[in-house]
Amino acid sequence: MATLKEDALAYEAPQIKNIADLEVVPVDLKTEEREFTDNEGKKFSIKVIIRDNEEYRVPTSVIKALKEILAEKPDLRFFKVKKSGEGLKTSYTVIPVE
Repeated sequence: MATLKEDALAYEAPQIKNIADLEVVPVDLKTEEREFTDNEGKKFSIKVIIRDNEEYRVPTSVIKALKEILAEKPDLRFFKVKKSGEGLKTSYTVIPVE
């Protein structure tokens, strides 16, 4: 049994990764909604997928781009996401993979 001190020193806050961190993403992964509160007390929600017991944030722009790709290629099974920029200047490119 660990002590409170040992638990505190070993504690790591849970992190939500980004879908761009994955090498390839199956289109049939289930999404879930997560709600958070920002520094100003405003609530906001994000979509996440769970892969290997890790949560990955799915930006709305990725969902929108994937919708357009699926309209042209409805049998698509896998894609990957490239992320560029930081903060408000972040952009995502969705790339079909087969």
